[in-house]
Amino acid sequence: QLALLANSQSILLTHNHPSGILVASAADVHMTKRIKKAGELLGICVEDHIILTSEGYTSLAFKGLL
Repeated sequence: QLALLANSQSILLTHNHPSGILVASAADVHMTKRIKKAGELLGICVEDHIILTSEGYTSLAFKGLL
């Protein structure tokens, strides 16, 4: 909703894994693909999905999972 109200052309998705595991789960990848498809319908590009932990981060785009 905020991306639409701001007339955004692209967005970044982020969330944390309190477990400290930097591997994207199947649910993470599935949700990202669904949001990416919805964004395409609305003219909003999902640039990346970043998972954060206390140990670091991982990028689904860099891993080829976007």
